[in-house]
Amino acid sequence: MKQITITGGNTTFECADDDTILRAALRAGLGFPYECNVGSCGNCLFELVEGEVEHERKDSPAYTERHAQRKRWLGCQAKPHSDCTVKVSLRDHYKSIHPPKRVTGSLYAVEDHTHDIREFRFKLSEPAMFLPGQYALLYVPGVEGARAYSMGNITEDGKEWHFQIKRVPNGAATGTLFDKIRIGDEIGLDGPYGMAYLREDAPRDILCLAGGSGLSPMISISRGFARSEKLKGRNLHFIYGGRAARDICGEPMLKDLPGFGESIHYHPAISMPDPDNPAAWPGLTGFVHDIAANMFGDKLKDMEIYFAGPPAMAEAVTRLVVEKKIPPAQVHYDQFY
Repeated sequence: MKQITITGGNTTFECADDDTILRAALRAGLGFPYECNVGSCGNCLFELVEGEVEHERKDSPAYTERHAQRKRWLGCQAKPHSDCTVKVSLRDHYKSIHPPKRVTGSLYAVEDHTHDIREFRFKLSEPAMFLPGQYALLYVPGVEGARAYSMGNITEDGKEWHFQIKRVPNGAATGTLFDKIRIGDEIGLDGPYGMAYLREDAPRDILCLAGGSGLSPMISISRGFARSEKLKGRNLHFIYGGRAARDICGEPMLKDLPGFGESIHYHPAISMPDPDNPAAWPGLTGFVHDIAANMFGDKLKDMEIYFAGPPAMAEAVTRLVVEKKIPPAQVHYDQFY
């Protein structure tokens, strides 16, 4: 164990030799800023005042030579080699309601939702609670580094985590999960993480926007909504986008929820209908952000918005938020896709 001290006060915490400074801080109940947890966003940068650290991921997209020259490191990647003193602004906003745990998950079931989205269900070695919409880090055997995936289920006992994962062409982690991992195999899990969890106290209708494996956290949000007594009388709209009809999924899971068709509304859309057979898709066409704008217009400012999907979709939704002047506090997204 290494002792980490934060400047400007008497805050210290312990970090295991195989842990990172960010994750150890969150386990200790501290509000260390972060978002993606895999070295891509840069939100967890801190200044190293004293001590020695090393990055777990050597090619982190959010890390530059300028950061190194300024003695700044990524909290999600920095492993301490000695006791350290660091400078970072802690914020209560980032404190974990359920501090993350490192556990083992045993795969007990899989289910295909589309040609390239599969659900993997794990039983945990010890209970670990999470909030609807949060994510975990998966340590896939034979694959270097962790991968972030959102849970698709909700839980009252923390005994199971389910993940709806999209296969990435030539992806090391998804290739192993889809082609090599079998029932009974175990993987390392670390979580929960993420700030895009269901806000049950928000007095607004909910809009879930999803594409690809962004399905998983939005299904979890929807399941949490259906269970919540605080959200009775509210509506949830779920817009799911894909390129073609074969990419569309989610409706069977939503149909199982109480209130489907009454307080829970599903709106699938495809962006690339077949020009030679347009009647093959009778539903909505276009991109998720355009569907939302056309469907709700200025009413978007009165909604609690959750979204997850590929980077291009996230960028488009972010622009929509600015254009429609939606209060940022009503928009929730974890940047790790």
